[in-house]
Amino acid sequence: MDIPHHFCGFGLGLRKDHYQHVLEHRPEIDWFEVLSDNYMVEGGKPRYFLDAIREHYPMVMHGVSLSIGSTDPLNIKYLQRLKALADVIQPRWISDHLCWTTANNINSHDLLPLPYNEEALNHLSQRIQTVQDYLQYPFLIENLSSYLTYNNSEMEEWEFLNEIAKRSNCKILLDINNIYVSSRNHDFLPEQYINGIDKDAVWQFHLAGHTDYGDYVVDTHDHDVPDPVWSLYRYALRRFGAISTMIERDDHIPPFDELYAELQIAKKIAEQEIPNITQQLITQKAYG
Repeated sequence: MDIPHHFCGFGLGLRKDHYQHVLEHRPEIDWFEVLSDNYMVEGGKPRYFLDAIREHYPMVMHGVSLSIGSTDPLNIKYLQRLKALADVIQPRWISDHLCWTTANNINSHDLLPLPYNEEALNHLSQRIQTVQDYLQYPFLIENLSSYLTYNNSEMEEWEFLNEIAKRSNCKILLDINNIYVSSRNHDFLPEQYINGIDKDAVWQFHLAGHTDYGDYVVDTHDHDVPDPVWSLYRYALRRFGAISTMIERDDHIPPFDELYAELQIAKKIAEQEIPNITQQLITQKAYG
């Protein structure tokens, strides 16, 4: 199985706890994902470290504040700052969530799901096209972990996500942990979700931990990747092949070496499912 041109290998989310370690030790990481919203001002300590680290590693950008599903007008000032950052970092791509966060210019500070219907499809696809045209970078949309559904939904989430990607010509950031969390909360088979996603639309995987409360599961990003998510990741590799994969950790952040060891698990699983994936990546990097 040949790797696709957009495959970047295996990465981690860049967090402030690890700035110094990364600069001092230059770990063998294929790429870093940076949280766009943390760096959208010039100057300051975060930008200093970001500028230093990006000299040595490819990067992608991931945001939480685009509110692409809101009925509020797109935040042009936010887009301007986002593009200014991207033009400095030169990311492989930019991503955000399939959600809304604002209503009537009030920020909920949460990633809220949408109804999966034709009205939402038309609204979202137009806004995503506008964002892509403005940013001039590949744009990926990420599936949420969700805790509620809408009575006026007309299709499954994976069908909605496929149609968004098709209509707007964007790509998909498939969060494997979010699929698992939502499957527990809404009682569907996570494998059905993965089987339903267009193979050619997926460019990135997220892996993360969650908190299991028994009756429901919350996407907390404060634990190691659990066994059910590793199993689902293996299943996704069989479905999609070589996909750029990273591990998210946003709370209870461990020492860098612990996260690095966890990333090696992801790499080992990928090597088991896709023979020669590492050698193909080395060859791809060598020949550009």
